[in-house]
Amino acid sequence: MSVWAARRFWTAATAVPVDGGYTVQLDARPVRTPLKAPLVLPTIALAKAVAAEWQAQEKAVNPETMPFTRIANSAIDKVRPQFAAVADMLADYGGSDLLCYRAEGPAGLVARQAQSWDPLLDWARDDLAAPLRQATGVMHVAQPEASLAALRHQVHAMSAFQLAAFHDLVAISGSLVLALAVARGRITADEAWTRSRVDEDWQISLWGEDAEAAEAAARKREALLQADRFYGLCG
Repeated sequence: MSVWAARRFWTAATAVPVDGGYTVQLDARPVRTPLKAPLVLPTIALAKAVAAEWQAQEKAVNPETMPFTRIANSAIDKVRPQFAAVADMLADYGGSDLLCYRAEGPAGLVARQAQSWDPLLDWARDDLAAPLRQATGVMHVAQPEASLAALRHQVHAMSAFQLAAFHDLVAISGSLVLALAVARGRITADEAWTRSRVDEDWQISLWGEDAEAAEAAARKREALLQADRFYGLCG
């Protein structure tokens, strides 16, 4: 019987040590990934967080309420077998980073982008040895190869579990620099969300907010915060 059965069958979900790390047991049955690999996690803190998700399930198992389990499964089933390709894909965001593309106007939006984004580009230049060029409009601007290599090194230095969470930080924010700033503790995930939404928030201030778009944004923000917490639990 698969642990991904629709109905809950266990009494207690617990985090336990195993060879190579920690796992989650449903009563005496260890959890496995969707591809049937052992769910071996790098830290007891992460294992406890995953166990808490399983324990919180009621009669029907709802994977949408289990973000840590989802990211852990992705780390084992998807990221680890193709680590270099995933790391390269995320590092490629540095070549067209959100923070490098600025509006031509109006002046208020230009100023808001500069206030939100310039300090992080300065940080990337000074702390990551990765100065990036800015452009006005949407025309692509080539970035220095040395900067892209420095950013790629940061991404490749992560573990498979960190990279699985980092994927969400990059994909949701649209910025490699923002994601690295969160991972390195330069800013919080909540700050990264706000900085990634400068253009959208400017439009909302002018035209108001659509309810459906607001709900979608709230889900993305929550996913960003969950990815940040998962990253921190990887040790």
